[in-house]
Amino acid sequence: MRSTYMAKPNEVERKWYIIDAEGKTLGRLATEAASLIRGKHKPQFTPHVDTGDFVVIINAEKIVLTGKKLTDKNYYSHSHYSGGLKVTSAQDMLKKFPERVLESAIHGMLPKNRLGNTMKLKLKVYAGSEHPHAAQKPEVYELRG
Repeated sequence: MRSTYMAKPNEVERKWYIIDAEGKTLGRLATEAASLIRGKHKPQFTPHVDTGDFVVIINAEKIVLTGKKLTDKNYYSHSHYSGGLKVTSAQDMLKKFPERVLESAIHGMLPKNRLGNTMKLKLKVYAGSEHPHAAQKPEVYELRG
């Protein structure tokens, strides 16, 4: 009888990928990045083990939102006090904090548990084209499609 292979946390080899977000659609970029962070592109993918790679995204301010999402899409935060709901449109969020738009889209595609919390740490998003991860020698990742 053949047994199913299960990856062990200490056997996982992690790579660094860099993705240029300039002119890319938010959702399509987010799904690819979430897949890389989870490790679903690897043959040794195991759902309960973090087998993913590190992802560095540059030019987050040049991401594209299709349709009327720029004005209609909202981001919500609550202070847990009554009347403490803050609503920010995607247009304002892209102006003030372009990194958060991508981070929230990608974090929403990761598991909602302790494993997902550690996976979130492998995402690095920068508004401009500069990043401090040159020492890790990230490979340029081309999006499919």
